[in-house]
Amino acid sequence: MKKIILFLLSTVFLFASQPKFLMPEDAFKTNAKLNKNMQVEATIDIAKDIYLYEDAIKLEIKNANGVLIEEKTFPKSVDHHGDKVFLKSPTFVIDLKKDAGVSGMKEIEFAISYQGCSEQGLCYEPYTDTFKLQVDTSKLDKPNQTKKPKAEVSLKVVEEELSETDTIANTIKSGNLFVILLTFFGFGLLLSLTPCVFPMIPIISGVIISQGEGLTTRKAFVLSLVYVLAMAIAYTIAGVLAGLFGSNLQAALQTPWVIYSFSGVFVVLAMSMFGFYELKLPDSLVAKVSSNSSRSGFIGVAIMGFLSALIVGPCVAAPLAGALVYIGQTGDAILGGAALFSMSIGMGLPLIAVGVSAGKFMPKPGAWMTMISAIFGVMMLGVAIWMLERVVDYYVVMILFGMLGIGFSIYLGAFEKEAHIFRKSVAMIIFIYSTSLFVGAMGGSTSMSKPLSFLQTSSIATSQNKALHVEFKKVVNLEELNAQLEKNKGKKIILDFAADWCTACKELDEVTFKDEAIKAKLSEYVLIRADVTSNTKAQKAMSKKYGVFGPPVVIFFDENLNVIKSKTIVGFMEPKEFLKHL
Repeated sequence: MKKIILFLLSTVFLFASQPKFLMPEDAFKTNAKLNKNMQVEATIDIAKDIYLYEDAIKLEIKNANGVLIEEKTFPKSVDHHGDKVFLKSPTFVIDLKKDAGVSGMKEIEFAISYQGCSEQGLCYEPYTDTFKLQVDTSKLDKPNQTKKPKAEVSLKVVEEELSETDTIANTIKSGNLFVILLTFFGFGLLLSLTPCVFPMIPIISGVIISQGEGLTTRKAFVLSLVYVLAMAIAYTIAGVLAGLFGSNLQAALQTPWVIYSFSGVFVVLAMSMFGFYELKLPDSLVAKVSSNSSRSGFIGVAIMGFLSALIVGPCVAAPLAGALVYIGQTGDAILGGAALFSMSIGMGLPLIAVGVSAGKFMPKPGAWMTMISAIFGVMMLGVAIWMLERVVDYYVVMILFGMLGIGFSIYLGAFEKEAHIFRKSVAMIIFIYSTSLFVGAMGGSTSMSKPLSFLQTSSIATSQNKALHVEFKKVVNLEELNAQLEKNKGKKIILDFAADWCTACKELDEVTFKDEAIKAKLSEYVLIRADVTSNTKAQKAMSKKYGVFGPPVVIFFDENLNVIKSKTIVGFMEPKEFLKHL
């Protein structure tokens, strides 16, 4: 295991030492539009550490239809390595004129040609982008008429309000190592309180409890530490690779066969907790590894921690996305990886406390020990069902949870006359709720919190719910997404990146988007959902275009289809904060 981890780390650092060059579509973004004076405003947005050659920029009209260029106004360039270049994104203004006899609306093709280089030593090929513009020739100057005032020509140097993700990325760039590690450790502690980490609690508790007799507090601590360190290493490696290559490794591990396999592992562990069998090495191998039994136990815990981080682990949140943006922009996987590792340790600290508690307060062998093992067996089955939620219909999940709860309540003594009153009361509550889950699933309900909501028959309530129902238009590729954006140009648009396997996405749907005030406010927006569940090439293209490393991410567009970067939300946001954001 140690050799594998060292190999993976050396591979990451090997890639980290290589310069990170942007693709042309990420280095340069062009745009051309007409202002109210029928002047063309052409902009070339350039990424960090990219510059443009002034003499390579050509602004032309193709398919003129009687519309000609009268004058071009360039911003001031600077000297750089002996050439005149633009180090900031330039905007050019082009005055138009018309041929005699031309009138009405005319469509032209406006072409922007350019060439630039990266400060890291890569020079890009020349590129030409064209834009179709509708020119109202009645507003163009007539011969010998005084020229209209020119639009302001500028270099885009105004500081834009940053999103939370970009602010965090800048924290890594500008801060010292100690501040960065401490900051991300704090982020990790906060993330440990989110639902994405909760499934790890029964896993680490079950792992500690399964050690059986002879478990000391010290050993429980060491086992918990091994679990968390393996989780942190796995999450760091996955994050660094995602930042370097722009991939979402978490999504790649959410394929049905992986989910079914890992869910099956938890079922096997649960059955062991119930005493159906004992998980151990074959007798023929016991003698060979007896001297290393402690070490083999640690290896098993490390493997569980490593896999838990990748498959059961937390969703994408702003701190994680900030670190990935930093790695992607700078190629500095070492500093970015250190930030991710510190964050992972912060996330794992409460898990260590849980593991130590499980070892310290574990009762002596006997009836209580059997009960504790059964409880953790039920929790393991709960995690297995929770994982299946990503790949099966929701009513199946409700039925499975209902069956699990009914069986557990009977085990606790819900119908035993001699059972302790407190134990029996708890068992009856679990039985009633689990039965309602079962009945609710049969009735078509999809709510774990309100399984009997299908019994509401009031037509007034139904019409009110429909009126305030939040409905997103689902898209699965760039063609569908661009079509929806163009169709709704001139309106305020929200684009939500989500996936069926994303826990925080479900939390946004069930908590934030179902809030009455949120639903009322969202009626002012066009709602589009980019579904990245399958992680296909087309879905990856959507994520890449908008710099999304994984869901949930909520992006806001203005009426001109420009992304309002400062408003981008990464991860779950409470209704009160989301309403303020809107």
